[in-house]
Amino acid sequence: MNAKASSTEIFIEGLHKSFNDNHVLNGVDLEIKCNAIVAIVGGSGCGKTVLLNHILGLLDPDRGCVRVADHDQKGQPLVDLADLDDNQLAHIHMHWGVVFQNNALFSGSVYDNIALWLSEVKNLEDDEIEPIARKVLDAVALPSDGDFLNLDVHNMSGGMAKRLGLARALAMNPKVIFYDEPTTGLDPTSAAQVHDLIVATHDELRDAGHSRTTLIITHDKDLLSRL
Repeated sequence: MNAKASSTEIFIEGLHKSFNDNHVLNGVDLEIKCNAIVAIVGGSGCGKTVLLNHILGLLDPDRGCVRVADHDQKGQPLVDLADLDDNQLAHIHMHWGVVFQNNALFSGSVYDNIALWLSEVKNLEDDEIEPIARKVLDAVALPSDGDFLNLDVHNMSGGMAKRLGLARALAMNPKVIFYDEPTTGLDPTSAAQVHDLIVATHDELRDAGHSRTTLIITHDKDLLSRL
């Protein structure tokens, strides 16, 4: 598939990856269309996260290729990650949001976690960042008042931390959101809230005439049933 206008968000062909004698990915082929919700399911250690890390450009394949839509170009053509330098990959990442399994929150406050990428990547000032922070916190059903913005993230529950991780991803208004085991470690009530947020977040841009693509790494059967 060449770099022409495409309705495909991610295209993987013949992907192989081994770690020493452990063959984790053995010729994976996968196409994810724009605006799709796709769940990758499997047992622990089967290679789900390894596959995700290839899509994110964090691992290089032994063989095969990963092509992704370049939203900075007209028609969002597919580009091969192997052909991109660090700066070009960073521009691809500007259109992506990632919710990590362990939340990967930074030390500091709720506001610090939401503001960092908006400041560093989009060069926004605090007076521009604060309304975005309040909006995304409202979107994930977290408080958006000043006290909560100043709350140290170490004082949050697991469910709240998971929702903050999603709010941080949403702050960049991404075209694509990746979830790595989004409900791991959550109680059933908190997990159900995250299920609903994933669907609501996927649909958020439709009213504005835009689409969002969602890729979920999971073993949560209840999440799959809701989707």
